[in-house]
Order: sequence, then C-alpha cells, then structure tokens
Amino acid sequence: MSGEKTIPALPCASLDETLAFYVAMGFEITYQQTRPNAYGCVKRGDIDLHFFGMKGVDPANSYSTCLVIIEDADLLYQAFAAGLRQHFGKLPSAGIPRITKPSNHNAAGDYRFNVVDPGGNYIRFIQPGSARSSEAPADQTPSKFGRTLRAAQLLVNAKGDFQAAADMLDKALEAEITGAAVVEQFQALVLRSETAVNLKDHTTAKAMLNRAQAIMLTPEERAAVEREEQLANELSLLI
Repeated sequence: MSGEKTIPALPCASLDETLAFYVAMGFEITYQQTRPNAYGCVKRGDIDLHFFGMKGVDPANSYSTCLVIIEDADLLYQAFAAGLRQHFGKLPSAGIPRITKPSNHNAAGDYRFNVVDPGGNYIRFIQPGSARSSEAPADQTPSKFGRTLRAAQLLVNAKGDFQAAADMLDKALEAEITGAAVVEQFQALVLRSETAVNLKDHTTAKAMLNRAQAIMLTPEERAAVEREEQLANELSLLI
C-alpha cells in the first residue's frame, strides 16, 4: 500500500499557548476543541501535528518527541525563526520554548534542528542525506578538547542535558583549552554560555560570551563559527 501517513499526538499543559506557538511558525490550526478534552491540530504544508491537554505536564521534564523529515533545514529554520522573532520580540534560543540552529551535532550526523515547544515536546526536523560535517577531517585525529566539545554538543542538541554538558565543558575549559584550535575554543565558550542561560546562570553566561568575543579570529575562522556568532548575539539579548 502507499499513501500511509503517521501523525504524532503530543501532550501539552496549555493547548492555547501551544497552538499559538505553532501559528507563529507558520502553521495553521485545522481543528480545536475544549470538551470533552482539550485537543488541537496544526498543519504546515505536509507537516501535521496533534496535541492533547494533559494535567500535570512538566515541560522541563518532558520525554515526548517526534521526527519530521524535511527537504531543506536551513530554509525551514529561517521561516520558523522569523515568525518566532515577530511573536516573542526575539528568538527563543534558550529555555522553553526554544529553537536550535541547524547542525550535524548528533550521533547520526544528520543535518537537523530542534524545536522545543511550550509543552516541552522535542520536534526534530531532519534533512536526510545532507549531513554537514564539522568534525575533523578523516586524516586528522580530533584533539581531546575537540572530542569533549563534540560530546557536549551531543548532550545539548540531542538530549537537552545542559547540566551534564556544562560540567563537561567546565573541566575541558579549565584543563584542556591550552593548545586547542581557536575555532573549537570559540565554539566551546558559546556552547557553555548557552548551557548557562538554560540553567539560569546569567553571570556565567555573560562571562563565557565575553571570553569568546575576546578571541581574535581570522576571516576563515570567523566563517567557520558563523552559526556560533549568531547564537552568541541571540544569547546576549537574554542575559
């Protein structure tokens, strides 16, 4: 058979807040009810998502997730980001809800970005067959610092485990940063700032951004950390 379709139904604490969040990203509400139970549906192109109200939902400890296979992660991210900036007045890049920048910092190496909605649901938008590697070249063995950075990136992007990533980065930044590539130093400091913002430690977040901004980058190095520089600018608006 062909034409089958799977539509995830995800929990939320506030149906109105959740639907408004998706509308900001360009979805349309195709159905909504309050009784006998709260339920709503949104659609954008071929993407359908359903939500049901659930008492006791804790967004910070949610384990609900789904994968959405897409053709162009950058294009869709930019569309979502524009809508969220207009809705919130700034891009929600930390806390709940938030959106992450497209990257291949995941175990599969897929090029993807995540949306964490007001209910804490992880919606993972994946562009298959177009993984963009930021790892060391095949003929170059990653440094210890580089391996730690990649592991911390996985913790943040795949699991949202900000505390574990922060602990890992703190050890590396204290013991292993000397001799590390300038690009990796910059990426690690911005990532540590991101974890701090999500942990509501704005003092550390600001200190890490200041350290990152003090690094002198060549034009080639600046091009390599373009996404991190954008994230740094967005984080600076949150602290």
